[in-house]
Amino acid sequence: MNNHVFNVKTVGTVRAGKDGFTIRLEEPYRKALNGLEGFSHIQVLWWGHLMDGEEYRSFVEGDKPYKKGPDKLGVFATRSPVRPNPIELTTAGVLSVDQKQGIIHLAWIDAEDGSPVLDIKPYHPSDDRVKNVSVPAWCDHWPKWQEDTADFAWEEEFNF
Repeated sequence: MNNHVFNVKTVGTVRAGKDGFTIRLEEPYRKALNGLEGFSHIQVLWWGHLMDGEEYRSFVEGDKPYKKGPDKLGVFATRSPVRPNPIELTTAGVLSVDQKQGIIHLAWIDAEDGSPVLDIKPYHPSDDRVKNVSVPAWCDHWPKWQEDTADFAWEEEFNF
């Protein structure tokens, strides 16, 4: 097996609480926000630090996590935080950017408070939106747009 070691730096931290959702960048990375104003969404790569343990990293296949899914499902066919490398990806709506303070105010993010941020990329339709998408039949009834997911009955989809 080819196990490479990578040096990944945290560029910021997710803050999630009663005041909303933010990414607070480390001081050396604040200038990287230059030009981000005007993008309505960003893609945030963050570290699932609460699921970073050998018992989680060795997980590759699970028993029927979705009611309508197959009896066994590999982790690469899910968005589960339990995976060989707990690298998570979220497309988040940007409310405002404060470059001086190094703060991005977000509409929402599914990261826990204190989650390390590895990278931020602007969401751009020419790169990130796909016109002809297909998914397996067991999840074809899920919302087609991010904006519709808040009203979807996700609790009825899971087997736990």
